[in-house]
Parts: sequence; structure tokens; C-alpha cells
Amino acid sequence: MALIVQKYGGTSVGNPERIKNVAKRVAKFHAQGHQVVVVVSAMSGETNKLIALAKEISASPDPRELDQICSTGEQVTIGLLAMALKDIGVPARSYTGGQVKVLTDSTFTKARILSIDESNMRADLDAGKVVVVAGFQGVDEHGNITTLGRGGSDTSGVALAAALKADECQIYTDVDGVYTTDPRVVPEARKLDTITFEEMLEMASLGSKVLQIRSVEFAGKYKVKLRVLSSFQDEGEGTLITVEEDKNMEQPIISGIAFNRDEAKLTMLGVPDTPGIAYQILGSIAEANVDVDMIIQNVGHDGTTDFSFTVNRGDFAKAQAILEEVKVKLGAREVTGDNKICKVSAVGVGMRSHPGVASKMFKALADEGINIQMISTSEIKISVVLDEKYLELAVRVLHRAFGLDQQ
Repeated sequence: MALIVQKYGGTSVGNPERIKNVAKRVAKFHAQGHQVVVVVSAMSGETNKLIALAKEISASPDPRELDQICSTGEQVTIGLLAMALKDIGVPARSYTGGQVKVLTDSTFTKARILSIDESNMRADLDAGKVVVVAGFQGVDEHGNITTLGRGGSDTSGVALAAALKADECQIYTDVDGVYTTDPRVVPEARKLDTITFEEMLEMASLGSKVLQIRSVEFAGKYKVKLRVLSSFQDEGEGTLITVEEDKNMEQPIISGIAFNRDEAKLTMLGVPDTPGIAYQILGSIAEANVDVDMIIQNVGHDGTTDFSFTVNRGDFAKAQAILEEVKVKLGAREVTGDNKICKVSAVGVGMRSHPGVASKMFKALADEGINIQMISTSEIKISVVLDEKYLELAVRVLHRAFGLDQQ
């Protein structure tokens, strides 16, 4: 008998029929003697509808009230799933995040989990019940409902698994595992049997949408055994995300090619080449709550330099407006921007022990006439910024260059 936490995303519970199918899947595990905690998202599209409804009332909804509204999507799903389980003879009880309780800080719309009281869940599990918990939400010390940000149900599932010391956390989604890259771009992409937390963290941060990045961080920190599976297939082992690579096997150099279309580049030309200039440029960007990704400062010439960085495409206009103000203060020459770029990355723990990965990557792109605008590296990844029109070609070329299309 094992204690298993299962998380089902919005598409997995997208309508009553799918909710009934989830109930049948959960019932199989329960019948095998396992203790099961099920974490669910809102039905597919519901959170977007609730946000749109709020914006019809207010162009800039109050964050606290927005969390009150958005948390109702999961509340509907847990009630429906608990009903579906009871209808097929499986004792079940549903809980909101506040009822569990999942204690968070008070950062509405993107709260962080502080602690989880697992006592109610344990009592129900010991009594033979399936526990159904609303993902994406919690409660702060003042009793306010909070939400964890988009994709936060993954984080809820992993956090509950950590608190309960579960044997495994299973993330059920609309794909049957983690692939070497997006199969919609490269049909030859292969499903990985295993991937390390480090690699999955890089893949998630670089644009892979299979798992929410905070959930991977959480799983790695608390050593939660994590598995990605399809809720639409009864067979298959999915992809197991492990603490470290299998020492008994030859590790592939590259495990996957990740990409992100939602990138934009900003450059300030003719910046005075003086100490503290990076802070003067990026400080204002940070104060506006805009995340900066890749940064390049050119070698100074004639007392000036050029400074480039990338941001999420949705923050492009805001960041550009801020830079225009900073330009005047610094006496810089010009601000330029490009919101038609993309980022493509090669990820793999194997590159630690294999030199020449970067040169192989750059040669493959050069042979196709693809110009690299920016480069960023870490111990297990190399990222390049390219013109957006080359995205799919670059992904296919690199996937083939590193032999990811071969079994």
C-alpha cells in the first residue's frame, strides 16, 4: 500500500464525462489498497472566464477580490469529483485550500506556500476515504483566500505530497510524459522515460509547458518522487523526474530542446560606460515588477557602451517606456526594441562531461544560415536568441544534430 498524490489539470476535468473518468481511475488505485489524495484544477477555461468577468467590472481588479473570484473554479471541481467518486461507491471528501489548510503569504494572485496542516487529510485517509483538494489556492494568516498564480495546481499537488511524505506525486495532464521537444514542432520527438529535476527545471523555465516551474522547484527541494502521465491513456509509465541521473547508464549529452516564443529584446545604445550603469538601467525595470532574462553589455568604446536584455513579450511595451525615461536621465543615445524574437535552448546534464556542445550547436545553426543574437549558458544548458521566424527550423535542426530523434 502506498500513499499517492494525483493532480489532474483543467483539460483532464474539462467536462462531467472527464470528471467521471478521473473518478474511475482514482477508484482503481483505491481498490488496490492505496491511500489517494487528488488535487484538481478548475475545469478547462473556467479561470479565464472568471478573470474576464472580473475585468468587465473593473479594468484593474483588486487582487484580493480577484482571488476570491478565481478560487471558485476549483471549488466546483472538487465537489463534482467527490460526488462522482461517491456515486461509484468510493468514500470521498473534498477540501478547499483554506480547509486543509494551505497557509500562504498575503501576495494575492501569486502567493507562496508557507505550511500545510495535513491532520484532516490523514484522518480521512486512515478512515479509508479519498481526499479531494482544490489546487491553486490557500489562505493567509488573516483568513483571506489566496491563489498561487497560473499553473499553481501543480505546485499544490507537489506541496501536499511533500507535507504527507507521499510515495509518489503523479501529475496527470493532456500529454503522456516529457518529450525531447514539442512533438507539434518535431514529429520525431521522443518521450523520455526519466529526466532529472535539474533538466526539468531548465526545460520548464525555458518554455516547456508540461510542468509549472515552481512545482519542479518544490519537488526538487523536498525530494518528492514526481511522475508525468496522461489522463487520457490507461497504459504507460509516463516520465519519472528523478533527483539525479542514473549513474549506471551512459547519460545522453542533451536531453531536450526547449523553446519560448514569448520573448522580446530591448537595447539602450550609447550608454555612459561607468560603474553602476547596469543597476541604473535594470533597477527601474525591477521596480516595475518586470522579470529580466538574458543580459549582454558590450565592450566600452569612446566612453560609451550598448546594453541589451530580454523580457517577456507581454512586458515589452512597459519596459520600453521605462527605458525611454532612463535614457534621458543617463544621457544615452537611443532605445531600440524587437518583440519578434525567440529563445531556443539545449538542455542536458550530460554536457557537464562532454566538451564541444556549444560549438556543435552553433555550427548546426550556422549551416542553416540562422544568426544568433544573444547567448546565455549555465552548467547544463545553452540558450540562444534568434529571429522568431527561425524558431521551428532551429528546433528541428538542433533536435537532429544531437541525435534526439534516435532511440
